[in-house]
Amino acid sequence: MKHISLLALLVFCISFISCKEKSVPKEPASEPATATTAKWKVDFLDNFDTFNAENWQDQRIWVNNENHCYVPDNQFGTREVSNGAIKLKVVNTGEVRPCDNFDKHGKQHPPTAYAAGRICSKNRKEFIKGKWTARLRLSSNGEASQFPAWWLLGAQNNEPPVQEENENVCWPLTGSGEIDIFEHHGDHLKDEFTTGAIKSLNECDKGDWENYRTNIDATLNEYHEYSVEWEGSDLVYRLDGTEVYRNVGEGDNYPEPMFAILNYAKITDSPMTGEWFMEVDWVKHESQI
Repeated sequence: MKHISLLALLVFCISFISCKEKSVPKEPASEPATATTAKWKVDFLDNFDTFNAENWQDQRIWVNNENHCYVPDNQFGTREVSNGAIKLKVVNTGEVRPCDNFDKHGKQHPPTAYAAGRICSKNRKEFIKGKWTARLRLSSNGEASQFPAWWLLGAQNNEPPVQEENENVCWPLTGSGEIDIFEHHGDHLKDEFTTGAIKSLNECDKGDWENYRTNIDATLNEYHEYSVEWEGSDLVYRLDGTEVYRNVGEGDNYPEPMFAILNYAKITDSPMTGEWFMEVDWVKHESQI
């Protein structure tokens, strides 16, 4: 009986080890890349330990009838870097001041008491397709006039700053296309963000803001990862790695290098209460390998 028991134990152990070995996942053999098998390399990552001028520059521009002034160099604390994150803020300075922001047609912004932060990777970090991701949160949301955003723009965009000869393409034509990964419209949303592409109507300043975008529920005051990925011909939008929206067939309409923008805008004349900020933990771009 003792020998039989030992033999049975030996057979059990061999079977158990064999089963354990079979449960270990193995690399697929030379499969073409798909949504689940694609491998990525990180070719840009900013953890915001400092404000790195090799990655970002302040962008001072007047768009969308915003009633604040974008200011450089962290004036009024509008792009504070602390604790390994950057906070882009809207600040009431308490005094109406001249503003040196101009729109694309050369019109100067009127004096305002509000200052805000906006940074872009234009002529610093620009990439064709791939995957862009940012981890961020808001200090508050659902308040009238709030308009924070994390988005992409074509590198030949002709809006300030214009620093290269080929920056002569008007929005939203190819070369100056727009993809919005995260926007929060506080006037009519609470714990929701808008994501999606802007469809070009093939004329300067003519874009469809409605049909290629959607609103997604999220706890905006908590950190989440917001991303867009070129998957074949599609643009895939993800929240914390889970697909939440897709622009089918639209990815090929954005063949140009694109740069990233992070900004907090005050979009209407509604009064502002307290301090508004968007805190960004990190931003990265990845390419398929």
